[in-house]
Amino acid sequence: MPPATIALPIATLPHFAGLPMPDLASDGSAGFDLPAAVAEDEAVIIKPGARARIPTGLIFAIPRGYEGQIRPRSGLAHHHGITLINSPATIDSDYRGEVQVLLINLGDKAFTISRGMRIAQMLIAPILAVQLQPTAATAMPETARGDGGFGSSGYHTKQKETSA
Repeated sequence: MPPATIALPIATLPHFAGLPMPDLASDGSAGFDLPAAVAEDEAVIIKPGARARIPTGLIFAIPRGYEGQIRPRSGLAHHHGITLINSPATIDSDYRGEVQVLLINLGDKAFTISRGMRIAQMLIAPILAVQLQPTAATAMPETARGDGGFGSSGYHTKQKETSA
């Protein structure tokens, strides 16, 4: 069964002028690329270990019950160490400002973000409405994992099982 299609209103800001409108690259694409809407003569250089907020020039009206997820582009991450500092970033359905992307350079060389460069991808995902129910810690349902924290469900747990 093919996935549902929703309408996604999109508006462009003046600094987006001349850039191609985001679109799905193929029928199987989960998301669409977001461009850097920096001025032609004002490329952004991100030094190793530094971060930068890059404008896209785009505003979305994400329908209620959905969120926009901003994710890194695998090619930038693999070849240059460029990723999102808050990945995945969430764009809430009631936000109507410009989508900006927080990039970080985890590579060992400075990286230049130029106008129109595809810097991240965005996909639209359904979300569930949640109603929090205050509960005493002692009344929480038990699980096999219990209060095991970081690493407790992966490698370290399996090591304990095999060495026992």
